[in-house]
Amino acid sequence: MAEEPVLECNHLRRAFGDLVAVDDVGFHIGVGETYGLLGPNGAGKTTTISMIAGLLGSDGGEVTIAGQPMTTRTVQAKSSIGYVPQDLAIYPDLSGRENLVFFARLYGMSRTQARSRAAEVLDLIGLTDRAKDETKTYSGGMKRRLNIGLGLLNHPKLLILDEPTVGVDPQSRNAILESVSGLSGAGLAVLYTTHYMEEAERLCDRVGIIDHGKLIAEGTRRELVGMVGELDRVDLAASGNLAGAGQALAAMDFVKKSTVTDDAIELVMSDAREHLPAILTTAAASGAAIKSVEVTEPDLEAVFLHLTGRALRD
Repeated sequence: MAEEPVLECNHLRRAFGDLVAVDDVGFHIGVGETYGLLGPNGAGKTTTISMIAGLLGSDGGEVTIAGQPMTTRTVQAKSSIGYVPQDLAIYPDLSGRENLVFFARLYGMSRTQARSRAAEVLDLIGLTDRAKDETKTYSGGMKRRLNIGLGLLNHPKLLILDEPTVGVDPQSRNAILESVSGLSGAGLAVLYTTHYMEEAERLCDRVGIIDHGKLIAEGTRRELVGMVGELDRVDLAASGNLAGAGQALAAMDFVKKSTVTDDAIELVMSDAREHLPAILTTAAASGAAIKSVEVTEPDLEAVFLHLTGRALRD
């Protein structure tokens, strides 16, 4: 029997006057799954997240969190969510530990429980050694990690991360991504938005692309690439009988195009890594000596541009 999704939203709609910001959007997130919601600025991401978190009412559709219906007035569904907004939600004159204890108390934890949970979260986000320092002395990356820690205090089933790496250095960004990867690996469902396509490539099990308020595509990276007909490219640096090898390779069913230059054979094909042994065997049998192989697989950026006509940051 399939496990019930942690998040399920169906036919969400929200308009602001004549502007339909979200139009019939629906998706689900399972236990231990990281779902990336990607779209250009103004596509409807923030409105969608606000409805999922119960911060904004919808004009239609429904949201359930861990089987509980979500509205702006529900309490039980909200208790299953950890929400990490783009803006930092920490007090600069309090230490990291004091921030965590304060918010844990707001969740209704006793003083003892709050201190214990704060210690656990500090260890989880790698800030135990700076726990006593005022957060105004933290770097941008440390503040972002603490911001994520605040969203973990209540042991959520769904963690909503709205562009959690904005404005941080590469080292801190990598630490945040490793933390998020670890959380999903521990069974936490994660809804992730980002303006960095490589983050979606690295973290997300599935991706939904939203544009003009509509979810226009959804799937794994490979499914999305296949949906828009993007193919892999293989560049074979070689010597010998390149013309003969090029003809032999072009005759293979999975090769869509073969181009021969003075010192290389360029192939356009599907599932390159799967067919690479056959490619090399055929090329060698046809008299080509392969010196190096470079495989270029289409990424989510190519898919995104194809579907929306815009870059992620537009």
